[in-house]
Amino acid sequence: MNNILNFFKIGIGPSSSHTVGPMKAAKQCITELNKTKLYLIDKVEINLFGSLALTGKGHGTDKAVLLGLLGEDPETVKIETIESQLNHIKTTKKIKLLNSHEINFSMKDIKFNKQQSFQEHPNALSISALNKKGSILFLNTYFSIGGGFIIKQGDSPTSTKQTPLPYKFSSATQLLTLSKNNNKKIWQLILENETSILSENIIKTEINKIWNTMKDCVQKGLNTSGTLPGGLNVQRRAKNMHDKLITAKHNHPSSIFDWVSVFALAVNEENAAGGRVVTAPTNGAAGIIPAILHYYEKFYSKLTIQKLTRFFLTAGAIAFLYKLNASISGAEMGCQGEIGVASSMAAAGLTELLGGTSLQIECAAEIAMEHHLGLTCDPVKGLVQIPCIERNTMGSIKAINACQLALNSDGNQKVSLDKVIKTMKQTGNDMKKRYKETSKGGLAINVIEC
Repeated sequence: MNNILNFFKIGIGPSSSHTVGPMKAAKQCITELNKTKLYLIDKVEINLFGSLALTGKGHGTDKAVLLGLLGEDPETVKIETIESQLNHIKTTKKIKLLNSHEINFSMKDIKFNKQQSFQEHPNALSISALNKKGSILFLNTYFSIGGGFIIKQGDSPTSTKQTPLPYKFSSATQLLTLSKNNNKKIWQLILENETSILSENIIKTEINKIWNTMKDCVQKGLNTSGTLPGGLNVQRRAKNMHDKLITAKHNHPSSIFDWVSVFALAVNEENAAGGRVVTAPTNGAAGIIPAILHYYEKFYSKLTIQKLTRFFLTAGAIAFLYKLNASISGAEMGCQGEIGVASSMAAAGLTELLGGTSLQIECAAEIAMEHHLGLTCDPVKGLVQIPCIERNTMGSIKAINACQLALNSDGNQKVSLDKVIKTMKQTGNDMKKRYKETSKGGLAINVIEC
């Protein structure tokens, strides 16, 4: 669980598992070589498997890997330079590894193995390097497990050294027990865990950075119109919808829903365009938490760093439980693992901001997921556009509804968060592969491409 804010990674669209993860894997693979070995490389080959191969084109996986080989990082890459860098590789048929060692490279060196997959995880990529004699210098395989997290084949998810935490938990039941026995809210427990790793000042600085990136993303989305890339000719709607809202003379009762929706649309239209977003916990579900925070600030009160800390640490604790006991990868769980988890996180965070007890927070998180169970991941043409963008508006509204239901109860619901997470995992495991980010089922095959 070191560190909980890793669930909120700053990166680029359109996908945390298909864009951010592969870019990080490619950079890590090349960076691990010392300079002597780097200059022995004469050829690099990339193989994509499973979901990365099936929807990799639409998700920009090939482009992400190239950027990683160049030494770019998802958080810091200059978005305005991406296309020129990629065009340079395509036209010159050369790539400069870590921006220091140039080799010949063809786009044919990226292979999409649609019929092959790894048992460990459906999002797999292998990167190999050869010297001038054709001998393999290295062959590394990585799994992009959702939310921008990656694991190198052979490594355990917990192989890195873990700092002992004051409040260790692996279930919602344990978390609630710790909260009750220590008379602390969930966010207070998590803060003490986090400050055993980082200083409180660093944590709050990071939270501010995350929030400012979310706000910038919303503002850009609200001020940009046009057609999203990819060939589906999906028109951006956030700007037009926002313009109507701010010029409306009378507020209709449903205008609150419109405001929540427009915030979510703004983020996920930016994500679909390859803009700067924050995983929350994934790119495909990145609009829900910013929408809920903007909703709180617009209709309740200003967000201070203290409130943001309470929200993000509470939401992060919920994300940790899903990642530990199930998955936040659409390729493993379907969209319930992305939109469902994000809605659950947002419901918990909002309940904390509105004064809910720890029991009510757990209740809100459970309700939000309970009504996303079985949600499939079926992106049309492999693009994070249809139905992904609108799903963020629905997940946001459900988060608010779940919060209100929880606040109007004592928190002792019949279904616990642990049970719903277990059910989500079972449902994801039972779900046919074609409904898990392969674009082989559901809307992906029933929507006519124009």
